Amino acid sequence: MGLFSSSATTEQATKKIRPTVVKTQNVAKELMEIAKKNEVNPNSLDFDILEVKTYTRVNKEKMESDWEEIGAGELHELDDATAILNKNFQIKQAYEIEVYTKNENDIFKNFHAAVGANATKCKIYLSIKEGSEIATVPKFEDEFLRYINKSKIRAGIFVGMFDEMVFDVVSRASAMAKVDGIIKYDKNQTILIAEAYEPTPTINDALIKHYEKGNAPVQEHEKVDYSKRGFIHSVLEGETLLEYIKPRKGKAGRNCRGEFMEPTEPLVKYAPDFSVDETIEIVDNKENIIYRAKRSGYISFEAGKYQIKSDMDVGEISFKTTGSVLTGLGSDVSLSVKENDYQKDAIGAGMEVQVSEIDIKGNIGPNSKVYANRATVEGQTHKTSYIAANDLTINIHKGFATGDSIKINRLEHGVAEGKKVEVSQAMGGTIRAKDIEIEHCTSYVKATASRLIEIKKLQGSENIFTIDPLLQKEKNEDFDEKKHEIHQLEKSIDEIKKEIDRYKKMIKDNSNSFNEIKKRLIYFKQNNIKMPASFVDKYKQHIKAQEHLDGITKEYQTKSDKLTLLNAKATSLQDNIFDARIINRDRWVGHNELIFKLIEPPIEVSYKPYEGSVDKIFAIVKMDDGMFEIRAVKE
Repeated sequence: MGLFSSSATTEQATKKIRPTVVKTQNVAKELMEIAKKNEVNPNSLDFDILEVKTYTRVNKEKMESDWEEIGAGELHELDDATAILNKNFQIKQAYEIEVYTKNENDIFKNFHAAVGANATKCKIYLSIKEGSEIATVPKFEDEFLRYINKSKIRAGIFVGMFDEMVFDVVSRASAMAKVDGIIKYDKNQTILIAEAYEPTPTINDALIKHYEKGNAPVQEHEKVDYSKRGFIHSVLEGETLLEYIKPRKGKAGRNCRGEFMEPTEPLVKYAPDFSVDETIEIVDNKENIIYRAKRSGYISFEAGKYQIKSDMDVGEISFKTTGSVLTGLGSDVSLSVKENDYQKDAIGAGMEVQVSEIDIKGNIGPNSKVYANRATVEGQTHKTSYIAANDLTINIHKGFATGDSIKINRLEHGVAEGKKVEVSQAMGGTIRAKDIEIEHCTSYVKATASRLIEIKKLQGSENIFTIDPLLQKEKNEDFDEKKHEIHQLEKSIDEIKKEIDRYKKMIKDNSNSFNEIKKRLIYFKQNNIKMPASFVDKYKQHIKAQEHLDGITKEYQTKSDKLTLLNAKATSLQDNIFDARIINRDRWVGHNELIFKLIEPPIEVSYKPYEGSVDKIFAIVKMDDGMFEIRAVKE
């Protein structure tokens, strides 16, 4: 609520009324009626408070004759909660005021403020607008207190009750006025001027399913991914699954208009009608009941009972049945997907699965993603599918797979990236790993390793076998970072070396004059002669130059040592390539290519074994002339 706004004509604003004395319980309504009767703007009217009368009663029947007037000195005694919070206690105020036309020279004419309240009207504020001013006058405190009380009465707020803080507000304003002669507000201010008894709200009961936390509310205009609507929810040991908020009736209050505020009875709609097994802990508190997981897994609700399970059997994972299963890699959930019809997908199109372990009896559909610590696929992966697992076994692989240890029965133009990849039959495809082992290699296979490629039986051609010490992303990034750091260090060391040479020359060229100055200063000191300032300055300059030379020499040595270490680390990566091997246990047939990628110099060395060759083990060798060749070596 705020002060009245003006929409009057100039004639209404300048017309004056005869001072009028009225008694009322509603000052705002009375001012409106007087303004209407006299055809003036309500904002042109002001009033003085002649008398405030307060009446109370304790009566259930609310008979008018029961009201008793109490004195002004007894008002603050009514702030006692025992009386105020008695629902049969009633209180009202009546005011005798004199209404007149507002004085143009009023000290508050440039004071722009309004009385506001919170929702319950238990806290009342005076909101002062930036730029407001109040001129000071004798008895300023009395004038400001009258202004606040009139503002409260206009807003229907009691005066003399719940407002002990007003005297401090007035006192602080008065102190400002005495110092500056005028009070100015350079920013908006909100000041508490009354505070009654705030009711405590009633709390209805509620059941919060914390385990559904992953289902965040969808924002407006946001596209909903229904595939991730989550029928299966993972939980971790110690995690809060459910929380029942117990119903609590609030506490009564009374606002600054004297109105009693009785709390409503709480609604009870969600009282627990379910049970839990030993995998869930129940903690019964005063305000709530907490249901907490005693182990990791996924939450199951069957026949009115909640429990935590770790093993899950499903026929398929699809849009219609389960939706995506996102229990997380650390959930200890083991999932078995039993659909093994080769014409159907065990993991449906567009599905995403995140579990600790998964055994898939059938196929993985298009655009699906599977994440696990251990995974097996007894069917085949689609060319647009993605599967990641530390320990991964696939029957027929056409998509993208990544992990630490990957075993593939038949690779059909799929991609496999890992630390160690073993393929029984490679029929085209891409393999990238530290170690690669292929039992039967046909044609169009691209195998890149950082340490070893071994083929047991070669039955095709157009294969490319590559050794790349920077194959792993982290090694590549680390090497690039080292190269950048080496370049920066070399640049810095070169600059420091030039500075060292410059300071050495300067000190050497000035050494004779320095020694002469040093002798004279010793002589002056021994004979208590005041030393010339120019001598002292030159001496200090030389000392500082020597100290700076010592500092940059130490810096040069530190950076040189670091450069040596970085170069050694970079060289070690290069040295690894000389230990790498490409091995073909079979006879070479068709057209195949061996490639070794060097780091320094950054070149590729290629070799194509001739058909029928029985050379089995190949390595990169540095020749006497500094050139590199791929040669057959002993195991």
